Amino acid sequence: MNQIAIILFLGISLLLAGCDKPDVKNSDLKAATRATVNSNTATNHAEMEKKFAIPREQIKQLVPQMGGCFITDRVMVDGLKIGYMYREQTQKPEDSGWRFFSGDETQKYIDDLSHTGIYAVNTAANYDSAIIPFLETPAPCAFEKDSVSGKFQRVKN
Repeated sequence: MNQIAIILFLGISLLLAGCDKPDVKNSDLKAATRATVNSNTATNHAEMEKKFAIPREQIKQLVPQMGGCFITDRVMVDGLKIGYMYREQTQKPEDSGWRFFSGDETQKYIDDLSHTGIYAVNTAANYDSAIIPFLETPAPCAFEKDSVSGKFQRVKN
């Protein structure tokens, strides 16, 4: 349980460090700070360079500013479409609550925080515009892309 608390604390602190205000511009974004969690210790490492699948200059404004979100490198670096997304309630206006995944990440992959970054929700929409109709869904909610139809379906809790 302590490790979960550390991960949540670290995630929130990374979000606050990466998105000081809800009107984050794509040009302000950088690769996420790398962090590791071992037992009860969380360690931040120097910022690492990532080669994004869509260059920053090609990001278009598709949705209004909504604040930040978490997106894994399977989407941002490897260029896979979003296959699973969920929104949780947040206490900070700069955090949209959205978390985006390709859907094939293992728990080990997700636990390594260097594989996840904080970006504007608009960035996620550029990587997979199929998420746009769901972005105003209130938290808590979760959606998974159906492998046959390719359409997002709401996940029942």
